[in-house]
Amino acid sequence: MALRPLHLALVAAAMLAAATGAWLLWNFDPNAPDNPFPRCSFRALTGYYCIGCGMTRAMHALIHGDLATAIAMNPLVVLSMPLIPMVVAHSYGWKPRALLPMLRLTSRPAFWLILLPAYWVARNLPWWPFTWLAPG
Repeated sequence: MALRPLHLALVAAAMLAAATGAWLLWNFDPNAPDNPFPRCSFRALTGYYCIGCGMTRAMHALIHGDLATAIAMNPLVVLSMPLIPMVVAHSYGWKPRALLPMLRLTSRPAFWLILLPAYWVARNLPWWPFTWLAPG
């Protein structure tokens, strides 16, 4: 399937955004007090973690090769990162036999409409093993 010009432009914009983000995360530490990254407004307002809390620190750790710290900061983001390009490729017709059941499941909106709120609630529960989902 050939990509249309709009799709190519979107892919190019996404690649530029990813490269810019990688450069920022390589050069600036989100753990430093004077970093240029915004704080989580949901956490500041409520005191609870959102789905994305710890994502910037996780990406910083990944850029620097620290997988353990990245998973500790936001396990859902880190574990779903390889999945996102596969789901996009699946939507364009990529159908690897071994991955097809997983891709069919994760391509459904219902999967994410259940997983994301469940993760959001679970990472704010104050007892083990749910405390493992909180950033850091």
